[in-house]
Amino acid sequence: MNTLSNPCNETLWQTLVEEITVTVGDEPLLAGFLHATILNHRDIGSALSFHLANKLHSDITPALFLREIFDNAFTDDPGIIDSVRCDIIANFERDSACQHFSTPFLYYKGFHALAAYRVAHWLWQQQRQSLALVLQNRISVVFGVDINPAATIGKGIMFDHATALVIGETAVVEDCVSIMQSVTLGGTGKETGDRHPKVRRGVLIGPGATILGNIEIGEGSKIAAASVVLKDVPPHSIVAGVPGKVVGTTSNDDPAEKMDHGLEGCQSD
Repeated sequence: MNTLSNPCNETLWQTLVEEITVTVGDEPLLAGFLHATILNHRDIGSALSFHLANKLHSDITPALFLREIFDNAFTDDPGIIDSVRCDIIANFERDSACQHFSTPFLYYKGFHALAAYRVAHWLWQQQRQSLALVLQNRISVVFGVDINPAATIGKGIMFDHATALVIGETAVVEDCVSIMQSVTLGGTGKETGDRHPKVRRGVLIGPGATILGNIEIGEGSKIAAASVVLKDVPPHSIVAGVPGKVVGTTSNDDPAEKMDHGLEGCQSD
């Protein structure tokens, strides 16, 4: 159970340090890695820029080059780190396999891809599109997650497993959304302009779901695994099938937090 009174509380960094200090004592073989990644740093931004740069580096994007970009982004827009804190806590609260706040920071590629996207999005907003696209490519190659840097994504997001997740250019994902692996938020063809889904607050999207077009997934809705959604979804709906149809309504306001992918117990229309 999360003991932080504020889901974006700045004391999260101290919690990470305390957890890792215990881990070093339990597993001394990881001491070098854990010191380099967390314990040698002054704050979560410094640690994150080091960690991401070492995961995403390549011959044309060396780690020091990437770290400078990440540091600049975190300094210029403190909201990125606020969102990162909320994303870590979302993983801790929603993933039953996650027993420590430090686990997503260190090991979850969905979290890593999302954090790196946030910097690519910052670059895009700074009119540095070419560099944003380079970072998008590295995120896709390394993590298997393809998020257009122009997409808009809120905070308190969990990308669970995350492999083969695709989010298009004009997609919007609001706060407190959970998205499983192999999900596509895409367009319907070669049209241009505003052409991708708008996912409202509290939505849960199951594994393998495909959501196409400039449609709205209403607040607090649940999209069942492998569904194909081509039309607007009313708030607090459960959608399943190919093509996706409303099969009931959700019994709580935040399916993303409950992480219940089943259809049983839904309220039939």
